[in-house]
Amino acid sequence: MKIGLIGLGIMGCPMAKNILKAGYRDLLVSDLNRAKVDEVVAAGAVGASNEEIGRSCDVVMTMLPNSPHVKSVMLGENGVASYMRPGTVFIDMSSINPVASREIAEHLAAKGIRMLDAPVSGGEPKAVDGTLSFMVGGDQDLFDEYKPLLETMGSSVVRCGGIGAGNTTKLANQIIVACNIQALAEALTLAQKAGVDPRLVFEAIKGGLAGSTVMNAKAPMMIDGNDKPGFMIDLHIKDLSNVLDCAHTVGAPVPMTAGVNEILQWLHAQGGGKKDHSAIAQYYESLAGIRIGREDIE
Repeated sequence: MKIGLIGLGIMGCPMAKNILKAGYRDLLVSDLNRAKVDEVVAAGAVGASNEEIGRSCDVVMTMLPNSPHVKSVMLGENGVASYMRPGTVFIDMSSINPVASREIAEHLAAKGIRMLDAPVSGGEPKAVDGTLSFMVGGDQDLFDEYKPLLETMGSSVVRCGGIGAGNTTKLANQIIVACNIQALAEALTLAQKAGVDPRLVFEAIKGGLAGSTVMNAKAPMMIDGNDKPGFMIDLHIKDLSNVLDCAHTVGAPVPMTAGVNEILQWLHAQGGGKKDHSAIAQYYESLAGIRIGREDIE
């Protein structure tokens, strides 16, 4: 099986390396960043143009920022789909609007190309160690056939329904993550303003009902003032904007999502778009005049 992967960013690059490590050696890769292509080529892949990937690969995979990028790469002028053969497969691992996933799938079906939408959760650390969670939409038989390929990059690969179900599930995931981070920042701010060490609060509650993977990952970052991105604010804004678009389309109420998205937008406006989304804590620090777990702001 010849595989093509387009998009070698913070997630796509380690994902490509894990495909190679699993023994899939016939991997063609493409990205606008030539240095990233060279890095994956050094690991055993072959650099190629999007046209070459479309013409020669049995399965084409994308890991791109958002819906317009996927549509442009696949369906735009000289898009990859125009070179793909009937019977080939497209797997989109990008996190995009599920409405767009369905639109792309309809265009591809007219060309005899089948599709899975398979966004991931876990951020850069889990992309590196191959333990991402895949949320997949598409036909059961197609999912069964390509599940082993996805398992080279993830420890959890779950089919959630038909096309678009993967990205709908990812949007639900991003609501929960964002609102958890906001609640955590708010709680640690309260603790510090009330004179209780946020570190001790974290240690005391992490094993109880309030404990979560989000808390374990993000509380230490907030307390240490570490905003090195595992998942950037700008990317979470993109995801929550897709939540709002989808919710407005289907009539789902998402007031908490709208609120946390406004906090993220404020952080972006302050120049923090490339920071980790745990920097939501910095919004509360600004309001409260503190540094969580550290000193008050003079």
